[in-house]
Amino acid sequence: MFKLTDTPSIANRFLTELRDLEIQKDSLRFRKNLERLGEILAYEISKTFQFSKKTIQTPLSSAISLIPDEKPVIFAVLRASLPFYQGFLNFFDNAESGFIGAFREEGNDIKINLGYHASPSLEGKTVILADPMLATGKSFLKSIETILQHGTPEIIHIAAVIAAPEGIQFLKENLSLPYSLWIGAIDEKLNSKSYIVPGLGDAGDLAFGPKL
Repeated sequence: MFKLTDTPSIANRFLTELRDLEIQKDSLRFRKNLERLGEILAYEISKTFQFSKKTIQTPLSSAISLIPDEKPVIFAVLRASLPFYQGFLNFFDNAESGFIGAFREEGNDIKINLGYHASPSLEGKTVILADPMLATGKSFLKSIETILQHGTPEIIHIAAVIAAPEGIQFLKENLSLPYSLWIGAIDEKLNSKSYIVPGLGDAGDLAFGPKL
């Protein structure tokens, strides 16, 4: 598991601004910080790819570069993950994309429903599933179970800005496919309503406005 805050960097500022009550009032800045963190995690994930040498011609001579072999499929879990997903797409600009409409039913037992999904073939591919908040882990598991209808990927990279220990443990116990976790920060716990504490609130509402 990769955790961004293990090493102090400019990413700490972006994470701090996402949490700050005053700065959260600026939805444009909130979306931009999600996008920036998507870019940073995309860079880190790219280090796991296979690379091939390519010779190119410069104005003065030839040069050898290492070019990634993988063309990942990036999934956005609507709606909160759209800015986060855009950060990944900015770096993996030749990637294919998939979209999942997931929402949870509140109650004593959290249930995850999927209203929509679209996906290319995933057979043997590298998949990046981007969602800002890893809380219970149930939406990630439900999303993965759904996209597997389109083939078995070689590996799934699960990317989140903030995660709860309970969600990480849930995936460890329930996800048997090869996967890697890429997390911005791991918070203290889930509260009685299964929201991450200290967290940042509802990422979808903060990015796009409250829903009815």
